[in-house]
This record gives sequence, structure tokens and C-alpha cells, in this order.
Amino acid sequence: MEHWYYYLLLVAVGILVGIINTMSGGGSLLTLPVLIFVGLPSNIANGTNRIAVLIQTFFNIAGYKSKGAIGKSPFPFYLSISATVGAVIGAKLAIDIRGELFNKILAIVMITVVGFMVFRPKQNFNELADRITGKYLKYSIIVFFFIGIYGGFIQAGAGLFILLALSSINHLTLIKSNVIKVLVIFTYSIVALFMFGINLKLDWGAGLTLASGQAVGGWFTSRWSINKGDGIVKIFLIIMVMGMAIKLWFF
Repeated sequence: MEHWYYYLLLVAVGILVGIINTMSGGGSLLTLPVLIFVGLPSNIANGTNRIAVLIQTFFNIAGYKSKGAIGKSPFPFYLSISATVGAVIGAKLAIDIRGELFNKILAIVMITVVGFMVFRPKQNFNELADRITGKYLKYSIIVFFFIGIYGGFIQAGAGLFILLALSSINHLTLIKSNVIKVLVIFTYSIVALFMFGINLKLDWGAGLTLASGQAVGGWFTSRWSINKGDGIVKIFLIIMVMGMAIKLWFF
């Protein structure tokens, strides 16, 4: 990176994204274009983002575990394996794609996910029974394979799609869904990071700087489950994403 203050920008963005990712998801909608903004080629920015995602989800898991939120059900394991197989396919596609085409795909994804964030219906499954066995387990395994392909390819918004799948198919509460979300993303991110690494598509300096901020934001948010600022964060995220999407498409 050309300027020293880019590192400060990455730490600040990382803290914000750590909070966003832990509360719901979609933080990579900010980190990917910011990494491109500080000078990384698109495919290297895509790979570098996985460093921060992996480290943040590790701290998320540590935070949830410290509060006893991680159970012994094999359900997250099945979903993680399915998503990881899909992520291998997605990462391979991302590594081979041209930079300009990736930027345009990212711009479309960003606007689509923001639309989903704005218009998705609110759901409350606190009083409904979990559906994590039988046919619902099979449905989830299939869906998470495709989520894995998406996550391996671009990651941005994968957490939101995981929450949507767990709430609509399995009737899990937001707290349970968030725990499973970080377990799944942590697992498939190991494989995705490895694939980007062996293809020399990583900038460790930028990735670890971004990760330091995300780890701090993710750790504290996972422990205290901060949700009161959700609306303000969502508005900020929408404004930032729309501006960056325009930049990626036209400039």
C-alpha cells in the first residue's frame, strides 16, 4: 500500500466490520471495496479479505464459547462440511476471474445484498421449535453447499444468506443462527484462504491489519451481543456500499 494512513483506515474499517459481521453479516461489502481502494488488485483483495474473515470468526467463536453459547449438536458440523466443499469450487472461480469482471460482479452483488437488507421481512422464531433433523437437515445441507460456493467466490453477504437459511428452513433464533454462522464461515474460510494462498493472491500486511480491527469488533460484540445500534449501522452500511458500488462499476 502506498500511504501509511491506509493502515489506520483498515483498522478503523475492521472494527466497524467486526461489529457488523457479528450482529448480522455483510461486512465484506465494505472490506472488499476498501481493499481495492487502497491499491490491491481485485483477486488479491478478495483473497486478502479472507485473512480478516478467518481471524475475526476465530475471535467470534472464542467470545461465544466464553459465554457458553456453543453447544454439542452435530448440526453446525454437517453444514460446515457442506459449505466447505462448495467453497472449494467458489474460490477456484474467484482466482481465475479477470479483475474488471470481478469488480462489476462485486458492484452488482453489493447492490443486491443491500436491497435484501432493506426489504427482508423481520422474523421471530423464539417461540417455535428448532428444525435441525430429518428432511430439514437435508435441505440445509444442500442450501449450504451453494452458500459455500458463493462464500468461496466473493464472501460479501454470505453471513446474511446463512442467517436467512437458518431462520427460514430451521426456525433458529438470531442468537443460535449467529453462532452457527461463525462456525460455518470459519471452517470454509480455512480452505478458501489456503487456495488463495497457494495461488499467491494474498497481501498479508493488509490482511492482518484489517483483521486486527475485525478481531476487536468481533470479540466484544459476540460477548455482549450488541443489537441496539443495528439500525444506525445499517443506514451507514447502505450509504457506503452504494457509493463504493458506483465507483467499482464506473471507475
